[in-house]
Amino acid sequence: MLPWFGTITARENYANALAEAEYVEITIAKRKLALSVAQSYYQLYAIQTRQDVIDRNIELLQTYEKLALTSVEVGNASAVDVLRLQIRQNELLQQKELLQEEFLAEQSIFNNLLNRESVKQVQVVDSLIIPKIDPLLDEAALTLNPELVKYDKLYESIEQSEFLNQRESLPMLGFGVNYMPVQERPDMDFSDNGKDILMPMVSVSIPLFDNRYNSRSRQNELRQQEIESQKQQRLNVLESALAKAKSLRNQARISFDTQNKNLAQAKDAEKILLKNYETGTIDFNDVLDIQELQLKFQTQQIQAIKLYYVQSAYLNYLIN
Repeated sequence: MLPWFGTITARENYANALAEAEYVEITIAKRKLALSVAQSYYQLYAIQTRQDVIDRNIELLQTYEKLALTSVEVGNASAVDVLRLQIRQNELLQQKELLQEEFLAEQSIFNNLLNRESVKQVQVVDSLIIPKIDPLLDEAALTLNPELVKYDKLYESIEQSEFLNQRESLPMLGFGVNYMPVQERPDMDFSDNGKDILMPMVSVSIPLFDNRYNSRSRQNELRQQEIESQKQQRLNVLESALAKAKSLRNQARISFDTQNKNLAQAKDAEKILLKNYETGTIDFNDVLDIQELQLKFQTQQIQAIKLYYVQSAYLNYLIN
């Protein structure tokens, strides 16, 4: 029995449509992996940069400690001020050690994402800056995101499934040969006595009951409606994610600019304190407060840079 003309081609098209839908899933997985790698890298950058900032603050506190010791010798400060500065250094050293452990854990995550040894050392850039102008975003490209293209491929596979269903509901053609061996009859005399019979056969199979095919057509129709609804829902989610990522990136820029201003003012306050040291009126409590503020502003600035680049990576995932 042979299927009706075009049925085999319909099966091939249906199989190809399913394969294309599966390939889009692979594309999505690759893009998500690339996004995870980028996010992990920027996390490593933030941790390493915070360690560098802590090192600079420790050096600054050591300078203050020397000033405090000199002030103690001339009677302008107490030993308590020196101890406070040393305690603060110990706290920063603790933070640095904790960050080192956090860096090693994130480094393992980064290496595992790249499918290599978890202890492999990762080199991170020394510094990142937020550009003055954000790259232009083609938001219309969101509709080309593989997460949405996947639904188009699934819809196409249902179309091919329905076409195949229509082909299979058509008659089938049968071709064959019926062979029958014949034994010679000794009591009869005719020309074809004992000649085997070879009879070509042609048949047509016509489906009388098409309820099965009608039911399958209805299922395909409902499935297409479901896919359209799922695609619209996913589009809404991605549009919301796009808006949020843009907002977070803008917030990162605002935070970065604010911390720049705060750091400049904290540096001015530090200079004033150091000038007061020349007159012997330095207050080391103020020194610690200014140092703590500087560390806070520097940490927030690093977090702003990390947030900016993490959200930029996510925007690339959505529209590039």
